[in-house]
Amino acid sequence: MSKVPNVDERPAPLANDAEISSNAPVERISVRPKGTFNSPGASSSGTSSGGEHSRGAVEMMNSDSTQQPPVQISAEELDRKKGRFGYLKTKQFWIVLALSQALAVSITGTNTISGLLAGEGTSIPAFQSLFNYVLLNLIYTSTTIYKYGFKGWLKLIWKDGWRYAILAFFDVEGNYFTVLAYRYTTILSAQLINFWAIAVVVIISLLFLKVRYHIAQYVGILICCGGLGMLVASDHITGSNGGQAANAVKGDLFALLGATFYGLSNVFEEFLVSKTPLYEVIGQLAFYALFIIGVQAGIFDRHSFKTATWNAKVGGYLTGYTLILSWFYSGAPVVFRMASAAFFNIGLLTGNFWGVIVGIRVFGLTIHWMYPVAFVLIMVGHFVYYGTEGVLGEARKPWLGENQEGGDDGLFTARRQLERPNAIV
Repeated sequence: MSKVPNVDERPAPLANDAEISSNAPVERISVRPKGTFNSPGASSSGTSSGGEHSRGAVEMMNSDSTQQPPVQISAEELDRKKGRFGYLKTKQFWIVLALSQALAVSITGTNTISGLLAGEGTSIPAFQSLFNYVLLNLIYTSTTIYKYGFKGWLKLIWKDGWRYAILAFFDVEGNYFTVLAYRYTTILSAQLINFWAIAVVVIISLLFLKVRYHIAQYVGILICCGGLGMLVASDHITGSNGGQAANAVKGDLFALLGATFYGLSNVFEEFLVSKTPLYEVIGQLAFYALFIIGVQAGIFDRHSFKTATWNAKVGGYLTGYTLILSWFYSGAPVVFRMASAAFFNIGLLTGNFWGVIVGIRVFGLTIHWMYPVAFVLIMVGHFVYYGTEGVLGEARKPWLGENQEGGDDGLFTARRQLERPNAIV
């Protein structure tokens, strides 16, 4: 498919505006991404024009064709229009806040089902996640092949497959080592070490994506972490911390390793979905993860698979686990586009609260008075985190240019909002 870059026609500048006539020369300028990887010919999701996706730093090139629709308003004008606390007044903020809590509930759901499976005598962490990647491939890899064509999909694998293989490795190992940590350490220790995932995200974003956080954002993160600290403290007070650790040092090291892989995976995925259609990223992640987790399940889950209980109830649990986890993998990239990997992780801190709510009904647990206080504290941290943000919030990625010239203009992106100022998503 031929490249179709943006064309901006305007009269060439003259010494005096009064001298401009209908015969004035026309300067033709287009913007094309420089030094970045491209997906094979397909339009970005939600884009009204075809062609390659705009990515990376920009360079000026001569061309007569179009690529992405021009922006209707600059990011600076949009911020000035909304004023102080502009992002908190937008629908986008409330959408991403609700979505982050829906994902936290989803994680609670997968953890609950894992507990129910263990209660039935079926503990196969790698194998039970295999079905999730199968379903994601059926949905998103099929969509990618439909959009790009089979040859285009093969070209994508040849050119950019290594990037997605790294992303898939980070994702699979984050899941694996976190689950493994719970075998050796207490729930209390594993929860405390999950703070490290937020630290990894912030450090990697600062170093590699050149993200600069406002002091209020650091304060918001600390408030959210303080809320999680209250949740952990209440677990310790009520004796819900998992009891004695089998091997605390080994378990804590596995938890740190899992949190590190999670942080790396989140930041890398945020970078990719800012430049590439969602279906491509999710499909490629699932494609490579399927092979990685298949090998791990074959090596480490063989004994557990043989001794596991298999009945209709277990089949129902596995089905529910797969559907919830697939929804989680579909929703997380949207949060990465509308917000950031950092916001995604602090949003998941409420998972403990939702876990107790489920536990009251499923496992007969009782709620401690510190839980609602901690939940409120975490939510306050969300508002503080975004209190100083512009109208586009963290959907405006610093590595994409002032007006997101190097980004995809699909659904939920800042570029789309600049092209369609009245669009919600």
